[in-house]
Amino acid sequence: MLKWLLFLVVVAYGAGFLAFTSHLPKPPRTLGHVDGIVALTGGGMRLDMAVALFERGVGERLLISGVNLQATKQDLKKIAHGKRRFDCCADLGYAAENTFGNAKEAAAWIRFHHYRRIVLVTSRYHMPRSVMEFRDVMPDVKVIAYPVDPDNGRGFPSRFRNLKALHSEYLKYLAVTLLTAAGLEPDLDRDRSAAESRLAP
Repeated sequence: MLKWLLFLVVVAYGAGFLAFTSHLPKPPRTLGHVDGIVALTGGGMRLDMAVALFERGVGERLLISGVNLQATKQDLKKIAHGKRRFDCCADLGYAAENTFGNAKEAAAWIRFHHYRRIVLVTSRYHMPRSVMEFRDVMPDVKVIAYPVDPDNGRGFPSRFRNLKALHSEYLKYLAVTLLTAAGLEPDLDRDRSAAESRLAP
């Protein structure tokens, strides 16, 4: 009986993981009107894409959430090739230490600017949980997912890291789903890896 139960758990987990990975979002072809952009730190490609969108005229302001306390605006401008719009209209958030913190930090920023429609930029595997937590914190705000692929290189070590990151994110996604359904705050442990990011501590 125990073996069958364990087998069913493994099968359910595997099926859920395959469904999770096969339904990861893709960048939208068009964005329409956007009030602002929120970029989550944790990988260089996230910031690069968010700043590129912003410099092309998407949104009124850009929030970079979860910035290292030692990083300055000039540091981030140089890293992400920011230009004139970055100087005037990019805001740095230093308070967030995990995705739930990102959502709370972004919610305060969005309320201050009276925004109703934002673009959220983060890694593709991180996007489902991020969107869930953002919509839970700000249900009246339209959150448009703009995922990017992490720049992890090629070869077996990179594929292994990607698979490990996917499994870790899937477990966190399940945990957030259960906590949110129970009406609890999904304040999980710090989820950005210093080895993965040019900005994270």
